[in-house]
Amino acid sequence: MKPHIGSLSGLVAASLSVAVLSALPLTAEPAAQPATTQSVFVMPANPGEGHDPFFPDSSRPYESAPNAQSSNLAETLTVKGITRMGNDYFVIIGNHTYGVGDDGEVKASGGSVRIHVVEINAGSCVVEVNGQRHELTFSNNP
Repeated sequence: MKPHIGSLSGLVAASLSVAVLSALPLTAEPAAQPATTQSVFVMPANPGEGHDPFFPDSSRPYESAPNAQSSNLAETLTVKGITRMGNDYFVIIGNHTYGVGDDGEVKASGGSVRIHVVEINAGSCVVEVNGQRHELTFSNNP
């Protein structure tokens, strides 16, 4: 019986692949992970710096009134209380309790404002509103 050429070439290919695989090292070093970057959004100050991709003809991104309004609202915020648990201070602004590093929406006279608590001391706290820091003091007097 004559050997079939197709099966013979398959046998040769299989033996070559086994020979090549056995020559490879068994341990491989893991590939280096690429460095991750964090995206940062900067609000454009004019149409030359960028536009709203969903509403390209809108002038809303360039208006500065909301920042001024938020800053004025931040000055109307009042601290209702400051407490200490262990080494950590907590502040009550509006109807919510915040620790250092907390973010939240606070209702102020005339609207609401988003705050970030930067620092809390025994008698005051520092909050950040739209990149501007404001010191709020606490008084026990009603």
